[in-house]
Amino acid sequence: MNIDLLFNQIILMFGLMLVGVLTNKLKFLHEQTANDLTNILLYIVSPCLIIKSFETPYSASRVHIFLMIALGTFILYLVQIFLSSLIFKHVKDRNMRRISKFSSVYSNAGFIGIPLVSSLFGSSGVFYAVVPLIFFNLFNWTHGISMFVTSKTEHSISQKFRKVLSNPNIIAIILGLNIFYFSIELPALLNQIIKYISSINTPVSMFVIGNSLANISLKKCKLTRPIIISLILRNIFYPLLTLIIMPLLGISGLALSTIILMMACPVGGIVVLFTLQIHDNVSPAITLMGISTLLSLITIPFIFFISNLFI
Repeated sequence: MNIDLLFNQIILMFGLMLVGVLTNKLKFLHEQTANDLTNILLYIVSPCLIIKSFETPYSASRVHIFLMIALGTFILYLVQIFLSSLIFKHVKDRNMRRISKFSSVYSNAGFIGIPLVSSLFGSSGVFYAVVPLIFFNLFNWTHGISMFVTSKTEHSISQKFRKVLSNPNIIAIILGLNIFYFSIELPALLNQIIKYISSINTPVSMFVIGNSLANISLKKCKLTRPIIISLILRNIFYPLLTLIIMPLLGISGLALSTIILMMACPVGGIVVLFTLQIHDNVSPAITLMGISTLLSLITIPFIFFISNLFI
């Protein structure tokens, strides 16, 4: 992949984030507005983008690649969860332990990965990108949320799975797979509506992330050992692990570039939401999300530079 093209695209997205920072500082984007935009992105725009990506002719070779990516992503999550549990096992502070562990495993693939893939590779890239998105939702709403369970927030396994299956993104993936497999053509008007809604994903996502970064106080950002290790795992080690596992399963070309990009995304902002939900100290989560996002400007091109050398 052309590193200059990737770097320019990341710079462009960070430029959009700066617009989000500016709207926050000018008081144009208030907390409730940001929350509303987040919900629109998660539950309307993202599902439309996913459905749009599946509007492609059926191909047996694509199905094979799709399944191999699914296997590879499943293995990657299991390895990440195992290693992170082992590495952060002896962190004494419970809040720091779960934040560091969660942040190392779960990235911001939905808000940064999908827009970046869409901008660089179009619908063809998003088609493959939905695989890690599926596993992110499955693992995040089962294993991930279990780390933040308290007596007040505890849910049964059946409730967790119902929450996963009722997620609009999962529903969109199921619909999209049917559209792809049965070569269904959507009505022209509906297709145009989905196209227009999908087109706002990248700029609005970056505005929302920029707005979140603007709320971070540098004075409260403390780089403790668990945070540094979590940053190394999330931004460098686990993406490099993807470079090892995926080619072993025969994944190459556009599909490999897409998965690397998704797995190289920085810490997901959902760690902040989960921590707020249980009313614990949110500073480590904000620090991890903010620094990891800024570092991704360097680490994502670095990962692709390494991939170009060895693959």
